[in-house]
Amino acid sequence: MGLFDNIGKTVSQAMQGGGNKSVDVVFSTLPDTYEQFIALPQAQLSTPFDTAAMVVLALCFYPQDPDLSMKMYNFVSGPRQINPMEYSFIKDRFRDYDYVPRSYFKGAVPSNDYKPSEPYTVTVSENPYSYQNEGYAKMFLTSGGADSQRFVQLRKAKDDKWYLWEQFILVGIREPSSASPWA
Repeated sequence: MGLFDNIGKTVSQAMQGGGNKSVDVVFSTLPDTYEQFIALPQAQLSTPFDTAAMVVLALCFYPQDPDLSMKMYNFVSGPRQINPMEYSFIKDRFRDYDYVPRSYFKGAVPSNDYKPSEPYTVTVSENPYSYQNEGYAKMFLTSGGADSQRFVQLRKAKDDKWYLWEQFILVGIREPSSASPWA
């Protein structure tokens, strides 16, 4: 049984049940290039869980290489490419808070300046309303710096892949301990 075989079974069960399910999407290593990014098993975008985790991964590259990050982001967006207003929003969100996307990896919390645990794991959840609109999935992500989950809205295309429709994960969270003026 391979590393991703169990995830596939959990996803299949979750999509049939449409209940309160969570899936840990695991990246054994982080890609260094766009080619490595699209070669990841999750880059098949065959489940809403995988696509949601790939959105997080794409945004994590923004502080080091905004162009690469946006190329990855466009990949997970599929037919609906990023527009200038969305790009401006993303650019603005990274002006002061480059740690937000990292906070969605397990182990990344304010006290360790949002340094994730390895292997890199994103927990993606659904609830009874996640598939309320046909062809769409609202998936929830847990941030180590927030008290409530954030979400991404995905849309299933004719190619049976799930693509990013809109994201609400680049919102404020608790600042890293090293940036806080308080003890």
